[in-house]
Amino acid sequence: MIGSPDFLTGRGQDQAPEFQELESPEGELHLRFFITSGEEFALPATGIREVIASPPDRITPIPNVSPLLLGTLNVRGRVIWVADLGQFLGSASSLSTDRPEIAVIAIEDQDMMVGLAVDRIVGMDWLDIDEIQMPTNVPDGMAPFLRGEWISDKQMGRFLRLLDQVAILRSARWAA
Repeated sequence: MIGSPDFLTGRGQDQAPEFQELESPEGELHLRFFITSGEEFALPATGIREVIASPPDRITPIPNVSPLLLGTLNVRGRVIWVADLGQFLGSASSLSTDRPEIAVIAIEDQDMMVGLAVDRIVGMDWLDIDEIQMPTNVPDGMAPFLRGEWISDKQMGRFLRLLDQVAILRSARWAA
């Protein structure tokens, strides 16, 4: 097989007759997800360290800390704080920990890392950053953490909002 001239030249029976070019995606890669209120958000893939599906009992509650924090999580020897992103953004409903797994998005900037607990992860999508609009009708508590939004469904009033992970990490809300 290896000594066959077809092996070395790449010609064979299972070889496709024409080379197909892969289409290059437009935009930038983002992770899409929902918080408990049903609102959809996105984070740029470049600011995400990893996505973790953690059983609730692996998140250790810490007394006398901000109510936004669910506790800490050990990720391969590194302890990170886990926060309810919906609560952080001002949502009235808190994330239910009565489930088999909690989706945690670990965001990072320089040496700071925080885990953001979300209701449901949609997946990765290429989104065109040029189509982003300035957010309208956004709660004051959420506005400092948004870069903009895409209109998902204008008639239904659905938006895909782009979060600024650096603003979230450096927020003074963590000290409250």
